[in-house]
Amino acid sequence: MTNQELQALVEKVSQESFRQPFCHRATFNNRLRTTGGRYHLKSHDLDFNQLVFEKYGKDELIKVIKHELCHYHLHLAGRGYQHKDLEFKQLLKKTGGSRYTPPLATATYQVYQCQKCHQEVSRRRKIDTKRYVCGNCQGKLKFLKTIES
Repeated sequence: MTNQELQALVEKVSQESFRQPFCHRATFNNRLRTTGGRYHLKSHDLDFNQLVFEKYGKDELIKVIKHELCHYHLHLAGRGYQHKDLEFKQLLKKTGGSRYTPPLATATYQVYQCQKCHQEVSRRRKIDTKRYVCGNCQGKLKFLKTIES
C-alpha cells in the first residue's frame, strides 16, 4: 500500500465512520516500532506503522485508522481526545476502532544451560559466560540457542 492509497483510505474511513472530512496528511512512518499510529497535535497529521498492514492486513489497519481519527476529530472539536478521557473511549467503541495495536515487535531470548546441573537459563540480553555462573550450583554456563517469540 502506498501513501496515496493510505490517504484515500483514511479520508474514506473518516467520512463513513465519523461523517466528517479528514483534511490533513496521512502517511506511513517506518520509524514507528511498537505503536500502530500517531496523531500529531500541532500539524494534525497522522502517521501509521506499515507493519500493521503487512502483518495483520487491511482490516486491522482500518481499526488503527479509526483509533487515530478519534484523536483527530475530538482534538479539533475541543473535546477530550486523550486515552483516559471518557469521550475518547465512547467514540472509539462507537466507531469500532481498536484500543490497542496487536504486537508488532518480536522479542529475542538467549538460552544458556548449566554444564553442572543442566538447568536452562533464558535472558533477553547476552551474558558473558566467562563472568557469570549458574544461580543454582555456580556451574559454568554454555550458550545453547536464540529464540524469537
